[in-house]
Amino acid sequence: MNYTNSLPKIIQGGMGIGVSSWRLAKVVSQHNQMGVVSGTAIDSVVARRLQLGDPDGSIRRALEHFPFPQMVENILNRYYIPGGKAPNEPFKLIPIHSVNMHRLSVELAIIANFVEVYLSKEGHDGIVGINYLEKIQLPTLPSIFGAMLAGIDYILMGAGIPLLIPGIIDKLSALKPVELRLSVEDNPSNENFYTYFNPKQYCDSKIKELKRPKFLAIVSSDIVAKTLVKKASGIVDGFIVEGYIAGGHNAPPRRTEKASSTNIQKFSERDIPNIPKIAELNRPFWLAGGYASPQKLKEALSQGASGIQVGTAFAFCKESSIVPSIKQKIINKCLDGSLDVYTDFKASPTGYPFKMVRLEGTMTDPKMQQIRKRICDLGYLRRLYFIKTSEVGYRCPAEPVDHYLRKGGTIEETLEKQCLCNGLMATIGLGQVRDYGIEPPIITSGEDYSPIINIVKQAGEDYSAKDVIEYLSS
Repeated sequence: MNYTNSLPKIIQGGMGIGVSSWRLAKVVSQHNQMGVVSGTAIDSVVARRLQLGDPDGSIRRALEHFPFPQMVENILNRYYIPGGKAPNEPFKLIPIHSVNMHRLSVELAIIANFVEVYLSKEGHDGIVGINYLEKIQLPTLPSIFGAMLAGIDYILMGAGIPLLIPGIIDKLSALKPVELRLSVEDNPSNENFYTYFNPKQYCDSKIKELKRPKFLAIVSSDIVAKTLVKKASGIVDGFIVEGYIAGGHNAPPRRTEKASSTNIQKFSERDIPNIPKIAELNRPFWLAGGYASPQKLKEALSQGASGIQVGTAFAFCKESSIVPSIKQKIINKCLDGSLDVYTDFKASPTGYPFKMVRLEGTMTDPKMQQIRKRICDLGYLRRLYFIKTSEVGYRCPAEPVDHYLRKGGTIEETLEKQCLCNGLMATIGLGQVRDYGIEPPIITSGEDYSPIINIVKQAGEDYSAKDVIEYLSS
């Protein structure tokens, strides 16, 4: 397998819901590194941007280049509001994903991924990737297809072991039907359930094939990396090797220690990736989680890595989509040493550890937790559970407790759960309007925020993605 020296040394992380938007990814790519857009919930993001009136016209500009005009018309008729909705009006929700998705839902997933990738690649020939979560399975197939229609260069996926994705990419590039086996809880006979997608039902005969993007799996151990190399349905072109101090979701720790009668989860030396063993797999890899400095970049290269992936430093630059007032609060706390980043082992409905920032006015604020009412109206992190042969249900441990219990869940599974879907949408200014106000945001960050301090010293508090790249390359 041949890999050239043209691989980027810096990959910008695909963060949150819409944090790593096309504007951020585009700037990074224009500076000869890999910009990455977040594909998580991008259909809701684009639908809400349209309801705000698409004020700069970027979405409609991208849609002028989408190859299937009727699909565009369907989406614009449903979601576009000229001049934008009233501030006190709630956003119109998109249909929650299901195993048998409505055609409009599939079309929106295709279009939204196309839009984000098209805008990130517009006007330059740099490398762009898109990031997905393996845990969010239902929209995966049309989402990847939409990104490929726009010419995406790399697909990155973590939060699970994406064994089936490489083969799916191969088939989609040839416009062949694809299927994805779904994870289903409480499935006593391990019955197989699938979601299906046939690209020819959504495109005409003018398109014969699509460019196959390269696939990077986000892993936390050499064991998972070896499993992917040996058992994946197609070629895994490389790895992002992520340590547990990285922001967002982390892989669960390998060991649970018992103190008294309570299981206490924490990370240990056993959770540090074995880099020499990953290097032996003869695939390009990038190190992530605490590598955002010139010294750490050199260290990564000396271990055989192609470079590093950086999230937190980019998350709070001026091109990211985090609400500016939140960025300023985080930067202020970094500078005065009061930023409190912790690993919450219970908050995420996925069951994976999730990095949270304690900040007044967010979902970590006890006052907001008392005000906010539990609801699951976006549903990206819902879990499928077995009802009977050929039938599944949907439940989320962050939904109203009585709803979850009626679906066979336990009270323990609901404790301290946070609605990441609504919280992360609020972080980028797309929070839903409720009777108690706007949904509170959720802020995530890596544990090592020293790069922000160093970059601010050089470039000021309103630093750019270019400043981050120049700092890392210095």
